[in-house]
Amino acid sequence: MKIAVAGTGYVGLSMATLLAQNHSVTAVDIIPEKVDMINRRQSPIQDDYIERYFAERQLDLKATLDQVEAYKDADFVVIAAPTNFDTSAVEAVIASVMEINPEAIMVIKSTVPVGFTEEVRSKTGSRNIMFSPEFLRESKALYDNLYPSRIIVGTDMEDPKLVSAAQTFAGLLQEGALKPDVDKLYMGFTEAEAVKLFAN
Repeated sequence: MKIAVAGTGYVGLSMATLLAQNHSVTAVDIIPEKVDMINRRQSPIQDDYIERYFAERQLDLKATLDQVEAYKDADFVVIAAPTNFDTSAVEAVIASVMEINPEAIMVIKSTVPVGFTEEVRSKTGSRNIMFSPEFLRESKALYDNLYPSRIIVGTDMEDPKLVSAAQTFAGLLQEGALKPDVDKLYMGFTEAEAVKLFAN
């Protein structure tokens, strides 16, 4: 599969590394130095497992500043843009993806307020947006993706296409993990956002 990851902080870069073991991943960022480092297989963040995977693994991973290049053929776009009580970066990614490749399934991994996914789906008219909370620690993010406590995807349980996309995405995360048989839970968007809020 072709997967784009928007944002290369610890959430985005660990997710890109996990998925690039088995799929073609393009990470997009707005900081040229970070893009250059990733393309040279140097981690711009401190994370032992990312550094080890960059050094030792064959990863189908490239980084770019070019959103069109990243999104145009993507099956999934993982949104890991920074949020600090401000969802504008996430909304900007959604707007770009809808313009460049409206068929792509967008998976929000950024921390957002409870109710945000429903709201942004309604505001944009896109049915291709899901929410999947992350339970990662800084500097241990890839480890936590390799050995997840559970995989949760918030989807529209009434939309067969989106339920199928949620199952496919959860399968991608399981495929990249080292822990076998991770519990996969599917629920509504708001429920998944609440799980993330209470986990924090």
